[in-house]
Amino acid sequence: MEILMTVSKFASFCTMGANASALEKEIGSEQFPVNEHYFGLVNFGNTCYCNSVLQALYFCRPFREKILAYRSQPRRKENLLTCLADLFHSIANQKRKVGVIPPKKFITRLRKENELFDNYMQQDAHEFLNYLLNTIADLLQEERKQEKSNGRLANGTLDSQNNNSNATPAPTWVHEIFQGTLTNETRCLTCETISSKDEDFLDLSVDVEQNTSITHCLRLGSTSGLFFDLAKLTEGRFKYMEQLQRYTKLSYRVVFPLELRLFNTSGDATNPERLYDLVAVVVHCGR
Repeated sequence: MEILMTVSKFASFCTMGANASALEKEIGSEQFPVNEHYFGLVNFGNTCYCNSVLQALYFCRPFREKILAYRSQPRRKENLLTCLADLFHSIANQKRKVGVIPPKKFITRLRKENELFDNYMQQDAHEFLNYLLNTIADLLQEERKQEKSNGRLANGTLDSQNNNSNATPAPTWVHEIFQGTLTNETRCLTCETISSKDEDFLDLSVDVEQNTSITHCLRLGSTSGLFFDLAKLTEGRFKYMEQLQRYTKLSYRVVFPLELRLFNTSGDATNPERLYDLVAVVVHCGR
């Protein structure tokens, strides 16, 4: 599982434009990894929520490799996934190390497919990230379903899994990269019987406090049952202000490590602690 940490609403990385050569010279070519490119994305009217998430996902190497591999397959009808694949391919095949690219095709498709983003208003990048990952997963599962419906097994019978409309769709590489599992344990105070329930997730929200850390927030959530309290999940980055009579964004200082060790609190010895490397952090600075 990759951890793509999204903090607050997010801003676009600065576009380098005419300063690309100066930046590349200042950094020095020896600082660039082989075959890596650093490109800013043009803002098409408050699309920084989208640009920043796309850049974070581009530098999540397992995700990027799957997207580029998808593009190498036979062309399909244009959708959000094909547009993202074209954008990643365009960045990966640039001759220069740094520069700027307009993601116009992707933005146009995004606005066409979801009216929530069909405007020039600032949007929440957290919501956009969830929408994008779920949309890609749905597209992959639908394509797999179509491939099965068009093919037959060696004995000429239809795939039994395809015939079962109620079957749970098989996980995609989106799930393999980003999906985690939460285990909720309940202990009976009378007989001390323990019952557990697993719940998969692509996104995990935590309540934050002033001058805290991601590790502390995760530990607090696991001990208080926060992750399964839907009422509290909506309060992660916002707080209701009585004097304003609305929710306002929290501008708290939250420390996060480059490596995050998650401990197993379920008592299952077969599932030990795990160490995760931080892939990306997207932070929105401003109003």
